[in-house]
Amino acid sequence: MHEGNILLLFLAICFAVAAGLIGCFALMKRMLLASDVISHLALPGLGIAYLFKINPLYGGAATLFLGTLLVWRLQKQTGLATDASIGVVFAASLAIGAAVTPAGDLIDALFGGLVSVNWVGFALGAAASMVVVIAVLLMKDRLTLSTFSPELAASTGIRVDKLDLLYLLVFSLTVLIGLRFMGALLASSLIILPAAAARQFADRLSLFFVISAAISVGSIIAGFFLNTYVVHLSTIAPVTVMFAAVVFAASLLARRAW
Repeated sequence: MHEGNILLLFLAICFAVAAGLIGCFALMKRMLLASDVISHLALPGLGIAYLFKINPLYGGAATLFLGTLLVWRLQKQTGLATDASIGVVFAASLAIGAAVTPAGDLIDALFGGLVSVNWVGFALGAAASMVVVIAVLLMKDRLTLSTFSPELAASTGIRVDKLDLLYLLVFSLTVLIGLRFMGALLASSLIILPAAAARQFADRLSLFFVISAAISVGSIIAGFFLNTYVVHLSTIAPVTVMFAAVVFAASLLARRAW
């Protein structure tokens, strides 16, 4: 296997661990559908970057984080729920992205391009994944309390609005890491599906984290090797998501059998 592909696989595994952890709180905060929309906020930036021949991740990062801040401000200033705020921004970002993305690059923007990565790109992606993991572990107690009782969290001195913003930014960073191989359309799939499957078996938070991350990593590895040796698509995203969906379906059947 080419060195660049090996680095890409390890970077994808780093992303999968981060996605598995961040997805646990997305599920508990009832943000799974909203989280799918957040990844689409990167589409206008990807399109503009492709249009001007610059690194697509730069453009995707710009609109992803700007969109996240806008979602937070809308939620705070108007009182809209998080998912409603995201929906407002999503409609505009999807339209702009589809309009500005060159036709030849639209598939890569939506589903990612399976390209090799150099050591610098790997180091940056791995470091970003580590930031996500550390942030989730540091925030887990406050996030858990604010999720189930915002009033109690506020009474203990937790700035719930600032905590929500931090969570959204960490969430967006996770999506950004996955854009390289999952694209704007499917980057959040490994945030949604593994957490939903893990919830069928976990009765405590630590176990929830472990199972969700394990399913996410397993889906990435399965998608990589199935795509490399069986289906030969230009990106691992569709195969990875299908594998994760099968695991989720199996978890439902197993839970029902119990």
